[in-house]
Amino acid sequence: MEQRKVGESDLVTSEIALGSWLTYGDRVDRETAADCVRRAYELGISLFDCANVYGRGAAESLLGEVLGDFPRDSYLLATKVYFPMGRGELGLSAAQVRKQCDESLRRFGVDHIDLYQCHRYDTRTPLEETMTALTELVAAGKIRYAGFSEWTPEQITAAFELPGVTRFASSQPEYSILHRAPEEAVFGACEQFGIGNIVYSPLAQGVLTGKYRAGEAPPEGSRAASRATRGSMGSYAGAEKIAKADQLREVAAAAGLSMTQLALAWALRDPVVSATIVGASRPEQLEESVSASGVTLDAATLAAIDAVTGTPS
Repeated sequence: MEQRKVGESDLVTSEIALGSWLTYGDRVDRETAADCVRRAYELGISLFDCANVYGRGAAESLLGEVLGDFPRDSYLLATKVYFPMGRGELGLSAAQVRKQCDESLRRFGVDHIDLYQCHRYDTRTPLEETMTALTELVAAGKIRYAGFSEWTPEQITAAFELPGVTRFASSQPEYSILHRAPEEAVFGACEQFGIGNIVYSPLAQGVLTGKYRAGEAPPEGSRAASRATRGSMGSYAGAEKIAKADQLREVAAAAGLSMTQLALAWALRDPVVSATIVGASRPEQLEESVSASGVTLDAATLAAIDAVTGTPS
């Protein structure tokens, strides 16, 4: 497993990270979820990403319980705060940032979180209030670094213009062959401020694994086949995205790679990306994801991908 620094921080992560959205503490049974986390660790995954809202805290509890069997300095814990955890418990006010951090620490069963991320930008709370609260958490040793997810370049810049506050180490944008929007401006802002990107949905909700085919019903047990999870796929479940994935299958075959390897290696081709977050509902899925670490795509393969996807969108 290849390692990368997270921006200009001293955090070092595996190129492949394990996420827990829609899976652990929710739709994957506990025993299988625990097996996935253990297998990820065995395969060299060192970054485990979560959010307090995933399973209303259940995902954090599961990660804490399973990873508690391993040395604390052998893995990184990342979680997020913003979305509602109960009546009136939402946003990035100082009170909420402090309270939700303490609750996440309790569920994880640890004394510090490596990366504490603002899940979205809070337009109802002054930015200075949020950044001051994060700075206090760093000073208290409760978090090592702060990050954010899906902030605009203007919001990122505003945070760095505030004096005397902690500096963001990471950004967590959605990014894949089929969703290249961060290339337009977010990556540039991150490069300017020394921020690493830990990208989510690099496999486009499973579409870039090649499991879906144009004109065919989604395979049984897949996210698109379930009424409960189909909505989370958004436009990825549409015919246009699946048709592009069909074309990318030919590109992968020509490069001697699986679809998963192609998609993850593509996302990692840019040094501004520190890691790609993958999900797993079965332990064996992780082996193929991990095999993408260290894969380099040649110029012909990159050009063939661009021919399918066009310019960033």
